Amino acid sequence: MKSTSMLLLAGLAASLSVGFRPADAPKTQVFLVGDSTMADKADLTKPERGWGMEFGQYFDNSVVIRNTAQNGRSTKSFYREGRWAKVLEGLKPGDWVFIQFGHNDSKLDDSVRAAPAQTTYRQFLTKFVQEAKAKGANPVLLTPVGRRYFDDKGQRKDDHGEYPGVVREVAKTQKVPLIDLHEQSWKMYSQLGETGTRPLFWSYQNGYYQPNPVPPAKNDNTHFSEYGATRVAQLVAEDVQAQHLGLASHLSRTPFEGKLLADLPVVLTPSFKKDTFNLAKYGAVADGQTLNTEAFRKAIDACAVGGGTVLVPRGLWLTGPIVLKNNVNLHLATGALVQFTADRSQYPLVKTTWEGEDAIRSQAPISGVDLTNIAITGNGTFDGAGDAWRPVKKSKLNETQWQQLVASGGVLSEKKDMWYPSASSLKGNLMAASGQKRTSLNPAEFDDIRDYLRPNMLSLTRCKQILLEGFVIQNSPAWTIHPLLCENITLRNVTARNPWYGQNTDALDLESCRNGIVEGCTFDVGDDGICIKSGRDEQGRKRGVPTENFIIRDTKVYHAHGGFVIGSEMSGGARNLYVSNCTFIGTDVGLRFKTARGRGGVVENIFVDGVDMTNIAGEAILFDMYYAAKDPVPMAGESSAPPVIAAMPLNEGTPQFKTFRIKNVTCKGATTGILVRGLPEMSIKDISIENAVLESKKGLVCQEAENIRLKNVTLLSADTAPVMEVQNSRNLAFDGIRYANGAELLLRVTGDRSKDIRLTNTDTKKAKKDVQLGDKVAKKTVSVAQR
Repeated sequence: MKSTSMLLLAGLAASLSVGFRPADAPKTQVFLVGDSTMADKADLTKPERGWGMEFGQYFDNSVVIRNTAQNGRSTKSFYREGRWAKVLEGLKPGDWVFIQFGHNDSKLDDSVRAAPAQTTYRQFLTKFVQEAKAKGANPVLLTPVGRRYFDDKGQRKDDHGEYPGVVREVAKTQKVPLIDLHEQSWKMYSQLGETGTRPLFWSYQNGYYQPNPVPPAKNDNTHFSEYGATRVAQLVAEDVQAQHLGLASHLSRTPFEGKLLADLPVVLTPSFKKDTFNLAKYGAVADGQTLNTEAFRKAIDACAVGGGTVLVPRGLWLTGPIVLKNNVNLHLATGALVQFTADRSQYPLVKTTWEGEDAIRSQAPISGVDLTNIAITGNGTFDGAGDAWRPVKKSKLNETQWQQLVASGGVLSEKKDMWYPSASSLKGNLMAASGQKRTSLNPAEFDDIRDYLRPNMLSLTRCKQILLEGFVIQNSPAWTIHPLLCENITLRNVTARNPWYGQNTDALDLESCRNGIVEGCTFDVGDDGICIKSGRDEQGRKRGVPTENFIIRDTKVYHAHGGFVIGSEMSGGARNLYVSNCTFIGTDVGLRFKTARGRGGVVENIFVDGVDMTNIAGEAILFDMYYAAKDPVPMAGESSAPPVIAAMPLNEGTPQFKTFRIKNVTCKGATTGILVRGLPEMSIKDISIENAVLESKKGLVCQEAENIRLKNVTLLSADTAPVMEVQNSRNLAFDGIRYANGAELLLRVTGDRSKDIRLTNTDTKKAKKDVQLGDKVAKKTVSVAQR
């Protein structure tokens, strides 16, 4: 099993915020002293890892890790073999020594290693601590990391007897830091459960839990996989920070405010046997005419027996729906084109979800449900034949394109301004527009509108350990990539593209998913680009599963309704999302955070660092709690003014946006630089935007907001009357605002609930008028500190 921890480190290394040190300054040494759970492993072709091997990635380059831990050693054998003496020889004042034993000390039938807890074990731990102190070093005691021992009911079993307690007592007596790794690891094991902890240990990757384990597969509940070693190393680094040890100053920091590298998620990626199953050997024909649905099924079924790779060679492969299975990597060779059939009858109606609610839809071209350890890889292309499904507005096409589309078949709306692929599609769309929603979940009751029920193209539900890498996925009927209730997702170097007019063709919708990384992707679609969701309204709140712990970086979004988007179906919440080094070119909105009354849910702890945008049709940065499910850029004649809505009582349907940290953003061309629009009963709270240069028609519009901070923000707005508009907002700090010379008005404040607005470190003399207050706004509401 390969975790993405090292990839994560490499991706962030260039932007880590570490202190500079003189070239000749001695580095701090951290000596790791312990047994096999900590030790380096000589043979990296085998899956076993010690957590000490992964520990160094959580520190900056001023630290050197000296891993002296050794397989099979106890405190006694480590000392008697002279290993401790070598540690002492290398110690310098100020160095650190992490000491962890216990796995082998308890082997009382082994005279070489046996160290009874209350006598020999205690004595050697005390000796190690005292002798390290005598060298001027900083000893830290760690309890032995937990063994994975669950009883028949899935509950924790005792695994180390008296040994953890003795470590705690020695640490207290000797007055040295204690990292209770035994309890910390068991807290993690308990959260993951019996099944979820399997990937932490190397026997998982060695095939012990596979359907047909092959010798030497064994059940080892002590020694870690790379993923497990990284998770344990992360626990230790987190405790270093939590205890404010002196070593914490050397922990690697990220560009995200207040976040260490150890705070970011570690993602588990799948691994597969080397067995390969060539699609062509199962009756598939690459002529673009033969329907290869059955050949795909046979190849995947054969591969799933023991796991491996289904190879799709170069060629044009026509097929109906593909259903994935456990332990299968569907690999598209360079030049492979999988063309999904435009025959809508090949996609049976199934119970699934649509926009966050239970629904009947056509089966997805690619799907998987309740799977573990799956992948789609390679440099080939999937084409979803989306043109056979999607309605098209006349206003989206030029006259020639429209005439060609009408001539291709299908039916028109009564006003002749909308094309539908069939009468069935038209009927379903008209029913939806009139609010005639069918609540049944019986597929047989939807046959008359089946063509309206466009499928998402790649649908994964309740799947774990997912790798999507390298391929192109295009021409989707609806959402393009949709993981729902999935865990440990890696999406790397994938291109998703759809016609710019394709309705609902979001590139990526992560819905109620946990732990993942999206990197190096390119999206060019007809709806949102990178989108975070978690269910809609009552059903989403009942599910109550947020999308959380995702790293999104190094990704480009071209045409889309939004570059990075949260909502509007976010009723289960969203949190702990980290976005960096992304480029949005020609999207309707750049950073787009949207919700509405009735959604409920809490969106919080969102970190953005490094987003560059050009040619944004709407807002560069948008927080909107009035989302009305319409295009973010008004069509000709449509009003863009926010609705006038009175305050409503707070209830479970009241959404919340809070704790956003946005840094290092540029935008060349937008209608509005920043729009913050909360609800009268629930303001948008705790937003920080720092180091931004935004060129737009309007600068800042801020309504119903609280605790908003702009620092070192340049608002190059064409409309300078005013540059910044504030309504019914409070506790706002505008620090170091730059704007065009000669602006008519810098800041206008209206609304009787506006208060505590501070303008500092800003040259207000560049504007013809600095501040204008509404009729009901007290003069003390705004304070200006001249630069």
